[in-house]
Amino acid sequence: MFGIKSRILGLLAVALLLLWPVTAPAQKSKYGVQDLDPTQQGRVDGVGIASRDIASMADLTIRDLLTRPDIAGRPTAPRIVIDGEFFRNQSSQRIDREMITDSLRVQLNRAANGRLRFVNRENLMAVDRERSLKSEGVTDGGTMARRAIAGADYQLIGKITSLDSRSTKSGTYQRRTQIIFELLDLETSELVWTGEPYVILRASDEDVVNQ
Repeated sequence: MFGIKSRILGLLAVALLLLWPVTAPAQKSKYGVQDLDPTQQGRVDGVGIASRDIASMADLTIRDLLTRPDIAGRPTAPRIVIDGEFFRNQSSQRIDREMITDSLRVQLNRAANGRLRFVNRENLMAVDRERSLKSEGVTDGGTMARRAIAGADYQLIGKITSLDSRSTKSGTYQRRTQIIFELLDLETSELVWTGEPYVILRASDEDVVNQ
């Protein structure tokens, strides 16, 4: 009798083990989240423009512009528009143009220390709304005298182009990317400054898709 009970209990224990939900052990990621230096090569890198290139081209452009006495050395600081509207991307790489121009404008504004002034054309609606509120008496005139909207002297323009190659044997990708910045006189259409072309020549066994 005791043997039969033991056998039944054993069978029940096996059945419970088979029916008990099994959770697969969590897969530990090979790499955790890491903070990377944006001026150095990232872990995911392809043949196109990378984070370190944006930092580098901004630095070169700033250094070049600030050494020009006819631009940054004028008694009255010139006004410049820097945005993505006239910065064209004709390369095969998908890239956010505003990321490049925003980085350049912020760093140049900080480094110029008043020798250059920057005009915003992206938020004129906010300026117009506030001026209307003041004109209608909804608000007071603020702490400064009424002034005209600032006109710009120059527009920073630019272009990205590229030449792509791929080996049919090895599958290796190669891309030559060229970025050019120029300063356009908004009265005469003269190009008063052209920066040295920033060229990237990069090859990889794998291409990376930029999103």
